[in-house]
Amino acid sequence: MNLALNTDFSSGVGCAEPHLRTMSEVGFTHVHWCHQWCTDFMYVTSEMEAIKEWFERYGLALLDVHGSVGPEKNWFSEVEYIRRAGVELVANRLRMHHFLGGTGTVMMHIPAIGSNTPEANKAAIWRQVDQLRKSLDELSPLIIELGVPIAVENMAYDTFQVIEKMLSEYPPEILGLCFDSGHGNIGDCRGLDHLDALKDRLSALHIHDNDGQGDQHQPPFYGTLDWERFAKILAASPYPREISFEVATRCTPYKEDIPEFARDAYERCLKFAKMVRG
Repeated sequence: MNLALNTDFSSGVGCAEPHLRTMSEVGFTHVHWCHQWCTDFMYVTSEMEAIKEWFERYGLALLDVHGSVGPEKNWFSEVEYIRRAGVELVANRLRMHHFLGGTGTVMMHIPAIGSNTPEANKAAIWRQVDQLRKSLDELSPLIIELGVPIAVENMAYDTFQVIEKMLSEYPPEILGLCFDSGHGNIGDCRGLDHLDALKDRLSALHIHDNDGQGDQHQPPFYGTLDWERFAKILAASPYPREISFEVATRCTPYKEDIPEFARDAYERCLKFAKMVRG
């Protein structure tokens, strides 16, 4: 069964080749490229060529790229030059995805209104959403040209107000939903309810577990996520791609043993994938 894993399960900067080798050795077939997901790093051709060669060496294929909202290049910033730089950063990841032959999406963070967001902060968030629209409008021709859509990700405590608004304004070939199961399991955010309502727009997955209190990025069946319900919703959705996981060593017994972490994670991920696929 084809499964995708994030590259940053133990570190998200530096050379990803050892991570790719480990992923391949334990059975993962597809890559959720997650290195540099929160930096201003721009990939250039020589780096993309090296990554492509690693994929070929280890028999891996690209599914998704986690795009970046960097500290100084932010595609929904109210500061115009920062927003424009953020558009260039997203465009870089779209081109990277196309260059590497990806079959999924570029997954992006967007402004979010959470169940814990103070009322006084909401007006600023909606101003950021206005900036996000400008950026999406500027990026839409490239998205169509490359055939690489963007998937917007739910955040911790997300009420999905912004996500629902954006999905209502842009078609699936431009914008879809990246459902983050861990974010959807924190506090009172009812992530699976929101997924069920929007499952027809699901185009990417960040699957991981936690105890309901924090963003622990555990492999499946460590925490409190309702895996049976999640599997039923996914099985009933039109989601067409490999099932993709976004896990980390830090809240597991294997923080110092990456090969054992990867073997354990694969078995847990495979168990969930079988629940979905039957």
